[in-house]
Amino acid sequence: MSGTIHVTRNDKETIIGVKGRFNFEMHSQFRAAYQNDAGGDDNQGRRFVIDLAGTEYIDSSALGMLLLLREEAGANESDIEIINTRPEIRKILETANFQRLFKIA
Repeated sequence: MSGTIHVTRNDKETIIGVKGRFNFEMHSQFRAAYQNDAGGDDNQGRRFVIDLAGTEYIDSSALGMLLLLREEAGANESDIEIINTRPEIRKILETANFQRLFKIA
């Protein structure tokens, strides 16, 4: 069974909360959560926060989705933070060297 996504937006920030299993089944739902906020001049400087407090599982396709978000949000100029990671999920992110690409709190 897959998870669910909850999105909160304001003028400068998009917060995407992932609950349950963050896997390939969530691809279209995750992309829809940020698609209108990433890219374009209107969204330059926009901050993205990925809240994994309710995430119990993450797989390689979820890592790929995070990389796609980063690319669409402006790659090196993007401001993306991954927060509230469980120790086992943080270990996966660090094994993949995601701390070099994202802020992880």
